[in-house]
Amino acid sequence: MIIEFLSKNYTPVDKLKDLIDKKVQRLDKFFVDDDTKIKVCMKQVKENTYTLELTIVLDNNVMRAEVTSDNMYNNIDIALPKLEKQIIKHHKKLMSRSKKIRDKFDEEPREEEKRSVVVRTKSYELTPMTVEDAIEELELVEHSFFVFLNKETGNVNVLYKRNEGDYGLIQAVV
Repeated sequence: MIIEFLSKNYTPVDKLKDLIDKKVQRLDKFFVDDDTKIKVCMKQVKENTYTLELTIVLDNNVMRAEVTSDNMYNNIDIALPKLEKQIIKHHKKLMSRSKKIRDKFDEEPREEEKRSVVVRTKSYELTPMTVEDAIEELELVEHSFFVFLNKETGNVNVLYKRNEGDYGLIQAVV
């Protein structure tokens, strides 16, 4: 694991860095690669107020824990469990995904899925009409939709009957 220390308005002592290094190395058990990077950012926000941020970018996911208190040593003990929970949650999510994929491949092969095929073709001449005329035609033919040439716009429109009983209009723009 590669640990990158950053500090802003704060100069950490070597003892603190060593302690952080030692405690962060516990997270190494979760990672296969030794080149996993963790950023440790230490800041002094106000007088006697310190912030510790731990950030890991893994598989395009950012896991981050931020703690602010009056003691940087306490921040370590609070931030690490937060980050560890996020890592465990991420690993569980990956495991469930891989289980779903394995289950999908372990299923018995299904019959050939039916393909959508055009079984009937109908053609008719579009006659220019108003939307009101198209509603009348739709009611006469008792279909769920009606295609017509809109007299007002000159474009092809589709009038359809909605579930609520009213009508919808799709206007094709050329």
